[in-house]
Amino acid sequence: MKMSLKKVLAAVLALTFLAACFTACGSKGTGSSSSDGKTLKIGSSGPLTGDAAAYGIAVKNGIQLAVDEINAAGGVNGMKLEFQMEDDEADAEKAVNAYNTLKDNGMKVFIGTVTTGACLSVISQTKADNMFQITPSASAAKVIANDNCFQVCFTDPNQGTASADYIASKGLATKVAVIYNSSDAYSSGIYDNFKAEAAAKGLDLVASEAFTGDSKQDFSSQLSKIKASGAELIFLPIYYQEASLILSQAKNAGITAKFFGCDGLDGLIGKISNKADAEGVMLLTPFAADATDENVKKFVSAYKTAYNGETPDQFAADGYDAVFAIAAALKDAGITSENKDNLTSRLVASMLKISVDGVTGKMSWTADGETTKDAKAMVIKDGVAVLYTK
Repeated sequence: MKMSLKKVLAAVLALTFLAACFTACGSKGTGSSSSDGKTLKIGSSGPLTGDAAAYGIAVKNGIQLAVDEINAAGGVNGMKLEFQMEDDEADAEKAVNAYNTLKDNGMKVFIGTVTTGACLSVISQTKADNMFQITPSASAAKVIANDNCFQVCFTDPNQGTASADYIASKGLATKVAVIYNSSDAYSSGIYDNFKAEAAAKGLDLVASEAFTGDSKQDFSSQLSKIKASGAELIFLPIYYQEASLILSQAKNAGITAKFFGCDGLDGLIGKISNKADAEGVMLLTPFAADATDENVKKFVSAYKTAYNGETPDQFAADGYDAVFAIAAALKDAGITSENKDNLTSRLVASMLKISVDGVTGKMSWTADGETTKDAKAMVIKDGVAVLYTK
């Protein structure tokens, strides 16, 4: 049965009136946002509890500091930023739940996730939702497979290549061993490219020892083989939790080889039980807290003031830079409301044009969502990570 035009109009007016009533009553339905669109809701997820909490807390602190600074300066194009972070415990399933919670709360831009495995679990959903996503520290190449996703950190392949290049160019060793997590996308991705580049640079890979998530407590077998191999340097493309155990067990085994890692070793000093075991460990990173750049000095000072004198690490710096990248893209796109049509597509287009002078380096982005910036080497001296200057 066809409805008359008058009845259709009446039904539309009734629904419009009903919606207005809910708005006037201040309904708190999911996905709500400010009525004037002058608050842009930014969400993030990462491990705020559990073994990897140091990463998530650092990212959260960095993001919040950037949000506070931008809001204090008047916001972006008349919009203030509102930030919320959910704990995903670096777990894939919990990361999906965290993302859905943020989306239900009105998130328009997603900074996340912090860790690679969790990030891989949400990228299909952010693509389906047409959600702009920039991850501060999930470094697998696959996390930027979709055109709505960008990275602040280096990709795993780049970290592996850059590490081999640095070791060779600085003459740190000729005989190199590797201990990596074959069950982890982050670790395996770095290892694969390191192995290829090491061969290209003339490094002798004398031992490649793997472990898995189910066998990451006792490394005596791997270390025994590496000791027998005569390795002068041991490359650790792993997270600080396992690295802390390896360093302690290597010391007990009488291994004197150098150790070299990537961004996953950030946080090592706070985790390892005996800080002397980490003395001399090197890691490749885009951020050095003792750098003399004015923007870095300003960031470090503000971070220490905000967080009880704590020195920021690379993860805090990545979170901080992610917010300023978003702000730069918003300005370039001329976006003045979170309710703007085509928010994601306009941000994506702007990300491919902008350049950001971040605390982790001068950043621009390629069409595949990867950042371009220089890496720095740090070395741990007297319990503090400082720039390696040799």
